[in-house]
Amino acid sequence: MELKDILAKCDHTLLTQTATWAEIKGVCDDGIKYHTASVCIPASYVKQAKEYVGDRLPICTVIGFPNGYDTTAAKCFMAADAVENGADEVDMVINLGWVKDGLYDQVRDEIALVKKACRGKLLKVIIETCLLTDDEKIAMCQAVSDSGADYIKTSTGFSTAGATFHDVELFAQHVAPHVKIKAAGGISSLEDAEKFIALGASRLGTSRIVKLAKAMEQN
Repeated sequence: MELKDILAKCDHTLLTQTATWAEIKGVCDDGIKYHTASVCIPASYVKQAKEYVGDRLPICTVIGFPNGYDTTAAKCFMAADAVENGADEVDMVINLGWVKDGLYDQVRDEIALVKKACRGKLLKVIIETCLLTDDEKIAMCQAVSDSGADYIKTSTGFSTAGATFHDVELFAQHVAPHVKIKAAGGISSLEDAEKFIALGASRLGTSRIVKLAKAMEQN
């Protein structure tokens, strides 16, 4: 697979707590230059970033991030606010406590309400696979499929582990055909990126692929 084809599936990401506007602007410049799928940035920078990039690049942000235990009303407000500020895509974190309690219908209904708040924009659902059993992951594939969301996503990148090949394989076997897969967290090589794509990932949440592309240019 060509590098440009991998980059086209990357949500070029900067979500560190200390991210400055200069750094966000740099990520946007890279996203435009390397034709990434989007840039994924903190909600507080969405409006500024959208004004900066215009229609040259989709802007993605995160809500209920990274722990997922905000109230449903708060998540819906965050999603609506992000879209109003110019977000093209929203990545939300599920309530993991509800999953542990077996409240899958409640999780599904919350996702559906957040999707409605996105007003037609893409919604990706982060289920934080490193904290779930395989049975819980499979149940979440069903819940996301039934919710109206566009993507299921492995990880925040802020927990105990990121995407694994096993999880993406599991998703591919259990999500409905209309649900796409995003692998995120710890994707550090082109080989890994290619394998995630081959296993069924349509998007990759990573900052390292652009860094690798830059390094290859310098060699």
